[in-house]
Amino acid sequence: MPRDDIQTRGRTPRGGIPKRRLFGIDRSGPPPESTRSGHPLNPWTIPNAIGFARLAGIPVFLAVAFSSNGGHDALAAALYAVIGWADYLDGFAARLTGQYSRLGAMLDPLIDRLLVISGMAVCWHFHLLPRWAIAIVIAREVFMLVLSRYALRHGVDVKINWAGRLGVAPIMGAPFFAMVGLHTLALVLLYCGMALALSATALYVYRGVQEVRARRKLSSSA
Repeated sequence: MPRDDIQTRGRTPRGGIPKRRLFGIDRSGPPPESTRSGHPLNPWTIPNAIGFARLAGIPVFLAVAFSSNGGHDALAAALYAVIGWADYLDGFAARLTGQYSRLGAMLDPLIDRLLVISGMAVCWHFHLLPRWAIAIVIAREVFMLVLSRYALRHGVDVKINWAGRLGVAPIMGAPFFAMVGLHTLALVLLYCGMALALSATALYVYRGVQEVRARRKLSSSA
């Protein structure tokens, strides 16, 4: 079977994959076929198990953080960091094992957004970051959840763009550094992440509208 055909099926070639792709440095090329709309969810995979563990860890983080003294708690910050960094681990596991799935493609960004919202909720409660900025970030994340749901129902794939990819780390890092007391660094990351996240949202909406219009034209001409 040709190498390209193996990759599009979401399987790892027998000869292995390049280290740059394995470690997520090289993200060129289309997404694996098994992650696209219309394919089975395939929930029982190693990467999805990591995703389920991340999801289960979010309420634990919230319980620890909200019971802390002023929001500065080493255990809460550690839990937040582990849940956040495990995002890289499930991606690594998917590339290593070839166990790509439609559920994993949908679950991963959902968990990231829930984690960001949870971290921002803690920062709001303890006044660790400016509330106006937190409100914008949370509103954006909720909007993206609704947009993703709408796209899923209409068979539109929301593909992450460069601004969205670059914005994940600073947005997710801001609550962590706020919880460990590095306020200035948290603010810098928050504002940089906000700029990238809002730019990404505008691109998502623009490309989504274009795709819907293209589909309508195609259906009307058929």
